[in-house]
Amino acid sequence: MGSLIWKIIFLPLRAFFYLLYHQFAWTYDWVADLVSAGLWETWVLATLPYLKGPDLLELGHGPGHLQISLLKKTGKAAQMKRIIGLDSSPQMSRLASKRLRGEGLTPSLVNARAQCMPFNSGCFQQVVATFPTNYIVDADALAEIWRLLTPGGEMLILPLAQITGQRWRERACAWLFRFTKQTPDWDEAFLRPFKKAGFQSELEWVELKSSTLLLIHARKPVDN
Repeated sequence: MGSLIWKIIFLPLRAFFYLLYHQFAWTYDWVADLVSAGLWETWVLATLPYLKGPDLLELGHGPGHLQISLLKKTGKAAQMKRIIGLDSSPQMSRLASKRLRGEGLTPSLVNARAQCMPFNSGCFQQVVATFPTNYIVDADALAEIWRLLTPGGEMLILPLAQITGQRWRERACAWLFRFTKQTPDWDEAFLRPFKKAGFQSELEWVELKSSTLLLIHARKPVDN
């Protein structure tokens, strides 16, 4: 009975997340800001210090916030040469493209699935994914990421955040995240799909003012 109740609760929730990322993509920023106590964009941009490229692929670029910061970084940091975003949602691709053009930037976005990406092997030194869905542990997707990375290349994943602030809105959002299982307790088993795919994997906790982020570093060995 208990498992049936949880299915009744979370099946509509999954449908909501799907619609939010597709048909209702235009509301994504508003919803993400609301449920994260205004921290969502801060979390995504917290990956910037780790991203050096020079050739970088963002999986699940979403509404384009990280793409904007990365493209602006290319003009200031010589190591960043090529930045491409990939997303399976046409609605998100259109939203991100419009946002980038509004910033005077030229989008380099591809609409495709992570399990079948239209790039040559070994063409990226880094792949980044912030708050990805379950595709990130799919064996076919991991095989594709492995193919695209150069030897010694890295996949950086931001899978979850924990809200630690004590303001009423932060406490309410932290409860919502726990209820919807968006912040599960960490388990070393989460690294198994990456290790099974051949990646040298480790995790890092990043402390921010009102939250804590988990980063997964998955590196392709140099001798492959």
